[in-house]
Amino acid sequence: MARFDRYLLSQLMTLFGFFALVLVAIYWINSAVRLFDQLIADGQSAWVFLEYTALTLPNVIRITLPMAAFAGTVYATNRLASESELVVMQATGFSPWRLARPVLIFGLITAAMMSVLTHLLVPMSHAEIVTRNKEISRNVTARMLTEGTFLHPADGITFYIRSIDADGALHDVFLSDRRDAEEVQTFTAARAYLINAAEDPAAEPQPKLVMVDGLAQSLDLATNRLYTTHFQDFAYDVGALIDVSDEVILGIRDLPTWQLLRDTGVVSQLTGSKPGWVVQEAHGRFAQALLCIVAALIGFAALQVGGFSRFGVWKQIVFAVLLLVVVKFVEGLVTDPVRKDATLWPMLYLPALAGLGLSGVLLWWAARARRPRNRPLPAEAAA
Repeated sequence: MARFDRYLLSQLMTLFGFFALVLVAIYWINSAVRLFDQLIADGQSAWVFLEYTALTLPNVIRITLPMAAFAGTVYATNRLASESELVVMQATGFSPWRLARPVLIFGLITAAMMSVLTHLLVPMSHAEIVTRNKEISRNVTARMLTEGTFLHPADGITFYIRSIDADGALHDVFLSDRRDAEEVQTFTAARAYLINAAEDPAAEPQPKLVMVDGLAQSLDLATNRLYTTHFQDFAYDVGALIDVSDEVILGIRDLPTWQLLRDTGVVSQLTGSKPGWVVQEAHGRFAQALLCIVAALIGFAALQVGGFSRFGVWKQIVFAVLLLVVVKFVEGLVTDPVRKDATLWPMLYLPALAGLGLSGVLLWWAARARRPRNRPLPAEAAA
């Protein structure tokens, strides 16, 4: 029986790896396309794009891990049942409870993987993304000095440069500022220079765009009147568009679990999140690992219910999917109360307990259905 356990566990791990690879590739490509549009539009290099896609990989794996565990369990159980391998093991007298042992071990392995992701890799990658976003937001050259492309370095700002000389001179500059709800400002200049300057010598230099030989247009939206001004030189504060401070503000998703549990009040003040959100994030990471065990057991137990059918086990598979939907529905019900009241954090483990209970009921039902009944012998019946 130990050999069968190793055999079934190897089948589960192989199929789990296959489905995880497929699902991660699908999700990763979708996120990479969005990142490509965002980063390339901001003038970033291909290396920055590859770095960001690599940093999003742990979170993608975290999302797809329970689905891969469920799909691998269902596929492996269906294949072993169709090839009568499970039938042979059941004929030797082993109950569904005993056959579920390698599935439980498989669920524990995937739960350990999920724990590493949720407690270590995902917070570290999120924190690194926040840091890189801060560095990119301060990189004026990457966000502003891109020729031949209409850029949007901030909401309501449109910036265009026709060409850039080797000495840093910008030609045919267009800048539109629509941040004011009452007035729209538009600047055009034949040349411009991006420099660091400060009005106060003791202050830190701020990036400024010095435009030469240009036109400033101001449209009053209330009166619908346009005012134009020709200028020889004009300095526009680019620092107002780009955050040049060194402070990096992390969210609760970017912090390690031990800090969320130990310093809940401090984290709540630093991040601006309510204590319930902090507690929900911390305990939710433990609950996600337990859901991997639930997904594997439900996928196995659901396929043990019901007899042989020439149409396959699609009914049992649909039933297993519905059970997972119920578990996720319970998860959605308990999230909001915990966010409102941090003392209700034990409710976050109810979805995992409900899933384990459903798996136990299905295994009990399958064992009861296959239990041999004591029938009287023909001689006893005749007597």
